[in-house]
Amino acid sequence: MDEFTADAFVNREEPIPAIAVSGSETQSSDSKGKRERVKESLAGGNSKLKDKLQDAGSGSNKYGYSLQDRLFSKLLQQVIPAEEIEELDLAPDVRSSKYINRPSFSLPLMTNNFRRFNARIGVIFVFQNRVERLLTWRTPSHTLSFLAVCTFVCLDPYLLSVLPLAAVLLFVMVPAYLARHPPPPSSKNYGTYAMNGPPLAPARTIKPAGEMSKDFFRNMRDLQNSMDDFSTVHDLILKIITPPTNFSNEPLSSTIFLFLFVSSCLLFITSHLLPWRFLALIVCWTATALGHPSVQQLLLSNHEEHLAPHERTAQSWLDAWISHDIILDAPPETREVEVFELQRRKGGPNGEWESWMFSPTPYDPLSPQRISGDRPKGTRFFEDVEPPKGWEWGDKKWVLDLASQDWVEERMVQGVEVEIEGERWVGDLAEKEGTYEMKTLKKGKAREWEEGSGHSKMGDWRRRRWVRMVRRKVVSENSTPGNS
Repeated sequence: MDEFTADAFVNREEPIPAIAVSGSETQSSDSKGKRERVKESLAGGNSKLKDKLQDAGSGSNKYGYSLQDRLFSKLLQQVIPAEEIEELDLAPDVRSSKYINRPSFSLPLMTNNFRRFNARIGVIFVFQNRVERLLTWRTPSHTLSFLAVCTFVCLDPYLLSVLPLAAVLLFVMVPAYLARHPPPPSSKNYGTYAMNGPPLAPARTIKPAGEMSKDFFRNMRDLQNSMDDFSTVHDLILKIITPPTNFSNEPLSSTIFLFLFVSSCLLFITSHLLPWRFLALIVCWTATALGHPSVQQLLLSNHEEHLAPHERTAQSWLDAWISHDIILDAPPETREVEVFELQRRKGGPNGEWESWMFSPTPYDPLSPQRISGDRPKGTRFFEDVEPPKGWEWGDKKWVLDLASQDWVEERMVQGVEVEIEGERWVGDLAEKEGTYEMKTLKKGKAREWEEGSGHSKMGDWRRRRWVRMVRRKVVSENSTPGNS
């Protein structure tokens, strides 16, 4: 195994630490245009994933598939269903993002990409390691220089435009020049060293780490620790932020919401009055000073003695303020729901009425369901009517709506006869009489008929409205959304 890969960015110093919380192959160049590549990717079959797996199963050596990769790909090919791909009429302009080749999941392709990624990720770990050494005061002169730069930038923010250029000069151009013009060995025979003259060494190029080198496994080690760090920090942040902000404790979340709202309003008005440069300078120096080992040891040793009592006092004050000023005992929201009792005449115009269904709609003559010939939707029995999702019954029984003429007018129902006394049925007009023109009903009076008693002119359907109160269902602390 090679000791290291020359000209590769790899963290050869101490490994990336794993945070603990208490409590290479190069991708082949494609000389074809994007339009031809998309055509070829779509011409092979109806599923991009299936195409990749078939290539793996056929023993293609493009990515150096092993027998195990091919067998696993065959298994995935049988398990994962094929996805239909529409044939695209490609336009001459293929700069649109939809023509970019986006391969579907493939285990061999993923393995190959991971090897390539791991061989090139060393520069990130080198940068991370140097930032950690800078902020933890490993070399005090470097940290003080960093604070000096931060001070200039905080006091004069326009210097931010200089930082990228200065970084390129100091960390890219100067090391590249020194690589081509290396200094002589430290010896008294050389005398004064002149920087001019022809280059003495070839230009430095960045190469990926070799797959069998120690640098490759150093990158894997740091990548492993970085994944653990991300997972740990992610879970810690969720553990700290989620309970106060997801309204599981409504008084606490309401207090935080109130403070954030008031702070936003105050900053919206007074943000131009704050000394932002001085505040940025204080934050920069404080954050950097907290990384010093002596400061950390001092904070840890004095936390229980000086900070913990103040934390408990602040927590007790906050709890007392929440209990006195945050009131969340308002009654749940209530609403009125309705259901229509439908009856159908059986045995002709003089037949008896038969209970048919309890429906959420009145099924009037000009309703879409009636015109299309669909049957009414609902339940046959009153006891089977359920409240809307997320609601519960607010009283014990249904109440007949005695103002039947009001809901007819509100819905602009046409072609019906309204019964203002008795059982408050609203019946259809007979088809031979029913021109279904809209006529305004006068409140307190029944519809008048030109001939007959009106009973013989009734249609085959009639309905009446029942109402009942519902209230919002209160979700308990231990219930889950699926059980609410």
